Amino acid sequence: MNDLSKAQVTWLEVAEESEAQRLDNFLLRRLKGVPKSHVYRVVRSGEVRVNSARVKPDYRLKIGDRVRLPPLRTELARKVVIPRLLDLKVVYEDAVLLVIDKDSGIAVHGGSGVSYGVIESLRSARPESKMLELAHRLDRDTSGLLLIAKKRSALVELHRMLREGEIEKIYLAIVKGVPAKKEFDIHEALHKYVNAKGERRVSVMVGGKEALTRVKRLKSAAELAVLQLRLMTGRTHQIRVHLAHAGHPVLGDDKYGDFELNRALARQGVKRLFLHAHRLAFKHPIDGQRMVLESPLPDAMLRFCQANFGTVPR
Repeated sequence: MNDLSKAQVTWLEVAEESEAQRLDNFLLRRLKGVPKSHVYRVVRSGEVRVNSARVKPDYRLKIGDRVRLPPLRTELARKVVIPRLLDLKVVYEDAVLLVIDKDSGIAVHGGSGVSYGVIESLRSARPESKMLELAHRLDRDTSGLLLIAKKRSALVELHRMLREGEIEKIYLAIVKGVPAKKEFDIHEALHKYVNAKGERRVSVMVGGKEALTRVKRLKSAAELAVLQLRLMTGRTHQIRVHLAHAGHPVLGDDKYGDFELNRALARQGVKRLFLHAHRLAFKHPIDGQRMVLESPLPDAMLRFCQANFGTVPR
């Protein structure tokens, strides 16, 4: 008798903490160790059903929905990697919201060769939490403030606020060259693609997704500048691609930067992307109170500013 014949169909009822979550994300959290490709296959084949009906992976769950899980072959399950507990700095926390100050080099979630990231580590450290979900993302090499929802109602509202531009996201970057204008907008459409090595990349392209970055020059010296950047849209790699396209690549950017300059800086000890998510300002997703959270410049960026600009940008 094989493993499949012993398995039974499982029915899950959707509770409040999973309301409005996509079906595929709901399943991936519960079927840990099962390859993602297999999860999508059983959804598309109709083996997974909601209220006895076939649905697509992007179906948004409702409280009380009954989700049918088919028997899954145990041989398909991969060894589950138990996340190492990361040293995560909590900037703010209440019953529905958690804000982390993430270090450069730490992924926000597993995937693309990374076994786990911030969210997997938090879930491992807090097994009693019914829900912990990323409200947005930061690139692995970008440091700074990261919003995490602890309740489905907060996540839905944060997503709405992000779509409507109601969350002010301010970044600081050190770039090559000095922009001619003190303040300007970069309004270039962005297109995602996969290069010959299978790596995800983004480029400026007519017909791509609309993207807007507001730029303010804070400091400049010796063909370098410190910029304040406000994201008006939230596209993948938006700041890095926009600045590179404008002729001011972020120092330490190994995807879109000035590689020769990066090598010279590495010999001087610069070994990270000089991009930092510095400030978040928004209304609390539940009580509506105004919140302003800030993360100071990381040590490496701070030392570089002091050495090259004499002061810390404000």
